[in-house]
Amino acid sequence: MKLHLNTDAGQLLFTGYGDDHVLVNGQRFDASLLLSARGVEIAPWAGLGFEALTAAHFEWVAHRELDILLLGTGTRLRFPHPALTRPLVEARIGLEVMDLGALCRTYNILAGEGRRVGAAVLIERARG
Repeated sequence: MKLHLNTDAGQLLFTGYGDDHVLVNGQRFDASLLLSARGVEIAPWAGLGFEALTAAHFEWVAHRELDILLLGTGTRLRFPHPALTRPLVEARIGLEVMDLGALCRTYNILAGEGRRVGAAVLIERARG
């Protein structure tokens, strides 16, 4: 699906997504990532499934200057155990879990408003 939003030309935003990728300003990413005002960072959970997420992954995010983290868990909602997300609580970063489409739309709106938001995208490889 393609997304459109009028905003600062230099701002990185989601411009599309599919089950196995996201587009950031038209550039395709097939690996899990964190998008924020800092830019695109390939996430330490890249190549891992949802079940492999650890507190260390959320600790990595907690070192970013964010007010809220949007966690996109793919095509369906899955909530990480609160023990895993404790580093976010300690860093006073809010967490919202959503599917990939909702994450892309919500991130674009919040980033367009100038909010300190991060989008943690989990892209899992299809099992076959």
